[in-house]
Amino acid sequence: MARPLRSPLIAAGVFLLAAGGWWGLGLLSPAPPATAENRIVPVKRRTLRRTVLATGTVKPMVGAEVKVGARLSGKVERLNVQVGDRVRKGQIIALIENEDLKAKVAQSRASRAAERARLAGLKAKAPKEIARAEAELVESDARRQHALLDLKRHRALLAEGITPRETLDAKEKEMNVLEAQVRFGQENLRLIRTRYAEDLKLAAALVDQAAATLQEREINLSYATVRAPIDGVVASISTQEGETVAAGLNAPTFVNIIDLARLEVHAFVDETDIGRIIVAQETTFTVDTFPDKPFRGHVTAIYPKALIVDNVVTYEVILAITDPFENLLRPEMTTNVTIITEARPGVLAIPRRAVKTTKGQHVVTVVADGARSPRPVELGVQDGAFVEVVSGLSEGEQVVVTGPGKGADRRWLR
Repeated sequence: MARPLRSPLIAAGVFLLAAGGWWGLGLLSPAPPATAENRIVPVKRRTLRRTVLATGTVKPMVGAEVKVGARLSGKVERLNVQVGDRVRKGQIIALIENEDLKAKVAQSRASRAAERARLAGLKAKAPKEIARAEAELVESDARRQHALLDLKRHRALLAEGITPRETLDAKEKEMNVLEAQVRFGQENLRLIRTRYAEDLKLAAALVDQAAATLQEREINLSYATVRAPIDGVVASISTQEGETVAAGLNAPTFVNIIDLARLEVHAFVDETDIGRIIVAQETTFTVDTFPDKPFRGHVTAIYPKALIVDNVVTYEVILAITDPFENLLRPEMTTNVTIITEARPGVLAIPRRAVKTTKGQHVVTVVADGARSPRPVELGVQDGAFVEVVSGLSEGEQVVVTGPGKGADRRWLR
C-alpha cells in the first residue's frame, strides 16, 4: 500500500514534473496531420509588391460627358432619343421649330442670286463699253493724224504763196479741235476703265455680303437640328417634346451623353502615402458589383490641390484603365484601389498567417524531420496574404499556417 503524500506542496511538484514530461514528449513526437486550420506549406520565392490602398470613384474622362443644349429659342418639335439609347456622333437628337429661319434662308439665297446676276451682267457689259471707247479714241486719233498732215501741207503752200492765210487758220483750228477730241477720248477711256474696276469690286463685295448673310442664316437654321457631339449613351433628358426653350447666356440642356468607353478612376490617397505615388505606377482596383474581378490600370496624373473633409487630407490621383471594361464599369461606381509602389521579384515569402508576434518579435513554427520548433524571423514587404522573409528561413523549409491570431498578431496582420 502506497504511503500518502506528506504535503500539498510535494503533490504540486509531482504534478508539474509530470506535465513537463508530457510537454517534452509532445515536442519530440511526430507532427499531427495537417488540417484546414493547420496547414504545412513550404517557403517559396515569389514576386511581392509594396502597395498603397485607397478608395475612389469611376468618372468619365474630360470630354467623355457632354451636356447637349440648344443655341436657338423655340418649341421642341421632335425628340428622337430616350434615356439609355446609344447615339453616334452627328446623330439627330431633337428638332426645334424653324419655319421662319427657312424663309430667311430662302430670301438670302435669292439675294445672293441677284447679286451674282448683277456681277455677271457687269462683267459682260463693261468690256463692250471699253471696246467702244477704245475704237472712238482710235478714230479720233486717226482724224488728228490726217489733219496734222494736211496742216503741214498748207503751211508749205502758204510759204510758197499758193494758199491764203485764212485757209491755214481754218486747218489749225480743225487740228486743235481734233487734238481736244483725242484728249477727251483718252480721259473717257480711263474713266470707263476705272469705273468698271470699281463697279466690279463693289458687285463682287455685294455677292460676298449676300453669301455671308446666307451662310449666317443657314448656320442659324442648323441650330434648329440638335445633334450628338460624341458617341455615347443618353444618361438623362432635361427637355421634353413640345416644350419651349429660350436660349440665352446658358444654353438649355436637352440631354446628357456619356461615352462609357472613356472612363477613368479618381482615387483619393491619404497624405501619408501620397509621397510614394508617381505617374506610370501600375494599379489594380475592384468595384462592389464585381468584387472578385480586378481591373488593371496605371497612374496618369496626381492633382496638386488637397481635398480636406472632416480634417482628413487626401490627394486625388487619376488612373487610366488598361483592362477591357465596357459594359462592366459605370460612372460613380465606388472602387477599392491598390497602387503598386514597389515590386520585389524572387524574394522568399510565406503566408502571413504563418507568423505570430510575441513580445515584438515575429516567430514561425518550422516543421523539420516530423517535429515542430519555433523560430524567429525578420520580415520585409507585405503583399496581400504573403510576406517577405528577410532572414530566419531558407527556401524549401516548411512552416505551419494557422488561422489569424489575436491581440498583437491580429493588429500586425491587418
